[in-house]
Amino acid sequence: MSCEHKHSQPMAQDSRLIANKKMQLSERQQKVVDKLNELEIPFDIHFHPPIPTIEEALNYWKEFDSTHCKNLFFRNHKGNRHYLVIFDCMKQLAIHELEQRLKQGKLSFASEARMDKYLGLKPGSVSPFGIINDEEHHVYLYIDKNLLKSERLSFHPNDNTATCVISKDDLIKFLDTMGNGYEFIDLYEE
Repeated sequence: MSCEHKHSQPMAQDSRLIANKKMQLSERQQKVVDKLNELEIPFDIHFHPPIPTIEEALNYWKEFDSTHCKNLFFRNHKGNRHYLVIFDCMKQLAIHELEQRLKQGKLSFASEARMDKYLGLKPGSVSPFGIINDEEHHVYLYIDKNLLKSERLSFHPNDNTATCVISKDDLIKFLDTMGNGYEFIDLYEE
């Protein structure tokens, strides 16, 4: 299998930033592409300028046929457990409410150093693909059950200059293969 490179053109004034030519994958993106190809998981890659926030990303994602996910990286109070929480980017979660739903005690956002250590990622590029770098399976994933209603999901491929779209079933295949613990839970009421 090989990836299908697609170029998003969100707004006329920005399309010049992503010329209609094959883009060079970053090292982080290449690692994701290699793993997905190894697992025979079909995917689409859409290139765009760096977009570190959901608000900025929405300008580029509006033409993608997928549910765009927000990925938040937390640590527990002791700092000995780390969690990746994944949910629809259009939803908001209060940390106090999240603590009650996850039943993991007091949570706080993990530092950039922890993000690099456990996921090999930088802020603005967090995604479930980061567990490719978590060889000790330290990070546990909580994924909102509502995402099971979506056929296709989108995430940064460990670099915020592109968006990777895969099917919900292929995300589950990826997670099962990688070996990190995960569960689908009710993060908010629909």
